[in-house]
Amino acid sequence: MEQQQEALVPVGNPDGSDINYSGSDYVSRMRNLLFRRMLVGIKDGRFFLGAFHCIDKQGNIILQDAVEYRSTRRSSPSPMEQRCLGLILIPSSCRTSCHVDCSIEEQLSLLSLNQ
Repeated sequence: MEQQQEALVPVGNPDGSDINYSGSDYVSRMRNLLFRRMLVGIKDGRFFLGAFHCIDKQGNIILQDAVEYRSTRRSSPSPMEQRCLGLILIPSSCRTSCHVDCSIEEQLSLLSLNQ
């Protein structure tokens, strides 16, 4: 029985540059990411966790059922504060990282997107 391991895999261009959408192979790979749990980091240090809904040519990402996580500066029992946001758009210019849960095989497939 083959064991499935889940890992976070980077997708897209974190520098905000346009992504080459010329091939249908790229589109089909991105379709496989739909509704998967995605973690996106932005420049001010916050992170958003939600279901991947779509990405446009410029690399802007929309997440469904998103939750915002940010570190708290005051002394509290929890170092992270969270709040539910719902549907959000994250501009590619603000994005520093982007990861999605997937199996090892999908990880290898997605890594070839960056080349």
